[in-house]
Amino acid sequence: MVRAMSDLFASAGLPSGEPPAARPDAVSEQAPARPLADRLRPRVLADVVGQEHLVGPDGALTRLIASGSLGSLVFWGPPGTGKTTVARLLAGETKLDFVQISAIFSGVADLKKVFEAARQRRAMGRGTLLFVDEIHRFNRAQLDAFLPVMEDGTITLVGATTENPSFELNAALLSRARVLTFRSLDEAALERLLARAEDAQERPLPLDADARAALARMADGDGRAALTLAEEVWRSAREGETFDAKALVEIVQRRAPLYDKGQEGHYNLISALHKTVRGSDPDAALYYLARMLDAGEDRLFIARRLVRMAVEDIGLADPQALVVANAAKDAFDFLGSPEGELALAQATVYLATAPKSNAVYVAYKAATRAAKEHGSLMPPKTILNAPTKLMKNEGYGAGYAYDHDAPDAFSGQDYWPEALGRQRFYEPVDRGFEREIGKRLDWWEKLRRERR
Repeated sequence: MVRAMSDLFASAGLPSGEPPAARPDAVSEQAPARPLADRLRPRVLADVVGQEHLVGPDGALTRLIASGSLGSLVFWGPPGTGKTTVARLLAGETKLDFVQISAIFSGVADLKKVFEAARQRRAMGRGTLLFVDEIHRFNRAQLDAFLPVMEDGTITLVGATTENPSFELNAALLSRARVLTFRSLDEAALERLLARAEDAQERPLPLDADARAALARMADGDGRAALTLAEEVWRSAREGETFDAKALVEIVQRRAPLYDKGQEGHYNLISALHKTVRGSDPDAALYYLARMLDAGEDRLFIARRLVRMAVEDIGLADPQALVVANAAKDAFDFLGSPEGELALAQATVYLATAPKSNAVYVAYKAATRAAKEHGSLMPPKTILNAPTKLMKNEGYGAGYAYDHDAPDAFSGQDYWPEALGRQRFYEPVDRGFEREIGKRLDWWEKLRRERR
């Protein structure tokens, strides 16, 4: 049986004992064609598009390679921007053996095997570039395992992550690696990719100008997605057919926006929505609201954030803001999607166009600090109830002035603990309804001075 298998391998032009699948040039006639994105993978760093700040003539990686000292790196950027490709090409440029693992499928035991193999290569005078995809998926203990082999030069680590390394990677690893940021591909970079695809396919994309621009927008800065979409277009087109933008959407469907509700995209967009409301730009606020709704964000999460904006950034400059925000939440609960989303849009515009004040927010924080700093100070006995005879004898409630019996319904008495004295936390702004509140406070302060 062994002899027969050896004869079979020999007849195929392979060394004895080596199955056809082990040879990269032994491709079955029935093997599926490689995806376009894989066929167009750059062969040199200069071919990488959209990352000129890294691989251009004066790019950070170009300079590192020229210096002869690479060091460990963390590649941070969205999907489809070339992180894996650049790592592979770096290994070739620096004559390091390229080893790739994924944090999704690897544990500590796998890391030990990889590190041991790297030690053996090092003993033979060969270095290892270890590329770790999705490195942010490793836990703290797994990340700590990299530290000794990074420090002693057993590996040159290149980790790739779509998440902010400051939040997802521990400080010890970050202190030993340089973070390089990969950028989403802009329109020009995506166009260069599509032109390369047309050269490789030896035919133009069957799209009119508007559809071509729409395809680039669908790719959302992801080069791999752009090539995948282009491949779908070529598969779908009949001879002589050219698609417009509407037909393109129907054929390839719409690619989901780059957005992960549990990760950075979520926090970036809600931050943008909050700040555009605070900055009184209703159009920008509606844009970011639409981005979040379009990406499938939890509508009640948005509603809760609108309520927060009403109390944090508008406050008493427009007391109706909180009413409107809560009403929008209730309306969405009642109507559901998609009709209820209009209530969220209405609240967003109302909040963005309302007068702004964080005076209550600032006053609350100041009062909280005072409460923590001064401890359990006793309120003046004047304003305390005296439910027992003993408390009455101790002066509880003595001399209390009932404000409704005073002129202007204002007694002007002192309500502050004696050890603290009168404080001023709330300073209303001269905008919206708070302008009226400020007038009242000034009037009461005038009466207070007169009645001391």
